[in-house]
Amino acid sequence: MEVKKIASESRNSLQQGIYKVINPFVYLLIRLKVTPNVVTTIGFLGNLAAACVIVWAGYESSVTGTVNYGMLTWAGALIIGFSLFDMLDGQVARLGNMASTFGAMYDSVLDRYCELLTLGAISYYLIQTGDIVGALITFLALVGSIMVSYVRARAEGLGVECKIGFLQRPERVVITSAATLATGIVGQCCHDLSFKPDIILVIAMAFIAVFANITAFARLSHSRRALLEKK
Repeated sequence: MEVKKIASESRNSLQQGIYKVINPFVYLLIRLKVTPNVVTTIGFLGNLAAACVIVWAGYESSVTGTVNYGMLTWAGALIIGFSLFDMLDGQVARLGNMASTFGAMYDSVLDRYCELLTLGAISYYLIQTGDIVGALITFLALVGSIMVSYVRARAEGLGVECKIGFLQRPERVVITSAATLATGIVGQCCHDLSFKPDIILVIAMAFIAVFANITAFARLSHSRRALLEKK
């Protein structure tokens, strides 16, 4: 329990630090009368663009036989940049007094779409570059990511708060974007490697595949205990 408490406090401290950095931009959006749903939509479109870049990199690789790692660098940067909108929309809603039940639902739905599109694009890319094992690992990462959110939603539908877990969405986004960016940079800058740069991406996907699914089952176990206590 003490470890969980420390992890939670560290996560909250980091989140508050990020809020201090982005709040001036948040207030600017509020003054411009930009709604939280518009911010959410912009973030989604940016992640969609990143997914399209990854898919194009995979398609181009299948045609030319070489990987354009510059495209992966751009994709990683896009994911990092537009994922910040996931924090911006919540802050705009809170600080601008524009929070709504539908807005919360809209945000959650587009978050799921962003993860499906990004991990699906990475899986396609790995298939096109001949890494079938890596594509399968990425598929398992996608399954774990969706189940983490589904178990929480199902539990809360039954009246159980279920926010526990090591690998929640912010952590998964950071890992995915950093790995995509690192793969692109290494692929561009290091041409005499004894390994394929894509291994960076596959290792990141394996980490998500393992710990996202562990988080999903941990939430399931937590929900079971909570529901038994309510009887």
